[in-house]
Amino acid sequence: MDLNTLRSFFMACTVLNATLLILSSLVLMTAGDWIYRLHERWFPMSRQTFITVIYAFLGLYKLIIIAFNLVPWIALELLR
Repeated sequence: MDLNTLRSFFMACTVLNATLLILSSLVLMTAGDWIYRLHERWFPMSRQTFITVIYAFLGLYKLIIIAFNLVPWIALELLR
């Protein structure tokens, strides 16, 4: 596998994952009550616990995107 293929791969991964993160955030901001009610049926929890879990999940997902997609892509771009 050559460097151009790896650059393209990490760029595509970064764009796709960042888009998914933004979309998830927008859905939670606009339909958070509906999502809470849907999940509360399956997993009884308080609203505060739900907010904490979702916030932690989105934060962890963002860190994973940065560490495993964005940083390798930037490193490969610097090798040009």
